[in-house]
Amino acid sequence: MLMEERQSRLQTLLAQRGMSDLESLSAELRVSQSTVRRDLDAMESHGLVRRTHGGVIWVGDRNNSTRPYAFDQRMAVQVDAKRAIARAASKLGKDGQTILLDGGTTTLQVAQHLPLDLRATVITNSPPIAVALAEHPEVDVILIGGRLYKRSLVTIGAVTVEELRMVRADICMLGVCSLHPQAGISVPDLEEAHVKRAMIAGAAEVVALASAEKLGTAAPYIVGPLSELTHLVTERSVPDEVLSAYRALGVTVVQG
Repeated sequence: MLMEERQSRLQTLLAQRGMSDLESLSAELRVSQSTVRRDLDAMESHGLVRRTHGGVIWVGDRNNSTRPYAFDQRMAVQVDAKRAIARAASKLGKDGQTILLDGGTTTLQVAQHLPLDLRATVITNSPPIAVALAEHPEVDVILIGGRLYKRSLVTIGAVTVEELRMVRADICMLGVCSLHPQAGISVPDLEEAHVKRAMIAGAAEVVALASAEKLGTAAPYIVGPLSELTHLVTERSVPDEVLSAYRALGVTVVQG
């Protein structure tokens, strides 16, 4: 197999799976592990993968400068899908609950779709969510402190994690970048990963909000396994064959 053909095949395998190990890739490509290792080194230098101990995580085009990372840019992306997911997720909140709302453009939509007669406490690390709920008549809003991560408009860092450790929420609505049956929940920023872990640890139920393109992908920093989720809320258009792997892990799937 020519080098170009082998690397193309390698990229296809990793894009489909999200992650793999050297032994499996070597066997499927019928080349030595050292050859796979050299190919992965080249792919990592171009920001396509992240090497781990004995394996690799597919990153794809997440380092592409044209990808809309800024919060205001992401607000304009897949607006209809985010609204549909938010409408479905907002119905999971109940009167009397303490609801932990993670930052993100989809979770902001959830805040905006909460019923006006909902009586609840919302805890969030997102200033935009706190502002969106400021005039909600029956919701008590608690904003978690910390350093402002300007790209995502959320608080992060040791202060944020420490404050979240004092929280015991009934339900957490988690904004995620990537979900994969094997790789689990992952994000591109290390500090955000620590914050999301603290949120998961402090909630009885954990709801992941993910549009179709986030499913079956993996980012560099692992938040936790999919078994830590109780619900996945995604688009109605996602086929059953994609969602079956999540249901098999005990996750309740809701399609908006």
